Amino acid sequence: MESVLPLECATVFFDGTLGDPRLLHPEGIAVDRDGNIWCGGELGQIYRISADGSVLDVVASTGGVTLGMAFDQRGRLYTCDLGHKAVFRFDPETGHLERFAIGGGGASIRIPNFPVVDTRRDCLYVSDSHDPGQPGPGVWRFDLETGEGRLWYDRPLTFANGMALAPAGDHLYVVETFARRVVRIPIGGDGSAGEAKIFVEGIERLPDGLAFDIEGNLYISCYEPSRLYRARPDGQVDLLIDDPEAHTLCYPTNCAFRGTELFTANLGRWHVTRIDVGIAGLPLL
Repeated sequence: MESVLPLECATVFFDGTLGDPRLLHPEGIAVDRDGNIWCGGELGQIYRISADGSVLDVVASTGGVTLGMAFDQRGRLYTCDLGHKAVFRFDPETGHLERFAIGGGGASIRIPNFPVVDTRRDCLYVSDSHDPGQPGPGVWRFDLETGEGRLWYDRPLTFANGMALAPAGDHLYVVETFARRVVRIPIGGDGSAGEAKIFVEGIERLPDGLAFDIEGNLYISCYEPSRLYRARPDGQVDLLIDDPEAHTLCYPTNCAFRGTELFTANLGRWHVTRIDVGIAGLPLL
């Protein structure tokens, strides 16, 4: 399959290979209202890269392993932490970092992977990955203010990973990495979860992160091989861009839009990649 974009459309936005601080194998990535790029490190770092890509700061640390990230309408950052099996919340204005959620209803999150803010319902969805060879539930839902929550989608998923809320807000799209597919879960009028249905499948080979553009196309970043796909609203999938040598794109895990620019975290290296896809991303803030 020939890619829609040549590899030259992908450039290194920030290279943290030799800097101090170093950008240690980022996985999660998010964009704030001012256009700054945020990502996490393998030792729990929460990084902020200035909008022009010139400055990297470590603004906080969980002391664990930071995974997916998302901002809410008040500018607070939520990040999943593998080491602590918890979701943390960071307020950039005050510098306050707190443990936001660990589970609910007598159960705990096993592998909190990716958070999605639902502004319509004032809640946070969090994927729970479980073990690669052991499908399990599922997706958690937490109140944005109290952190109280429960297991929202309690049916088995095969390593639930990156997620994205549909433009209409009526479905939650979820990557099942080791099933090589993306499913969508209907959100009922009362906020309850319907049965997951396959949106796209047979993705080559390990899909990870998701992001929508304003035309309803879904972007799928793949950890391996180092490439991104774009799924149209009707489910037809195109190879967007591919890096066979895993250099500019190196195990891209999660992706996030800033205007028409799509940024990817590269777990295999020490940099953030920028791709101009020519279509603006769906606003999240």
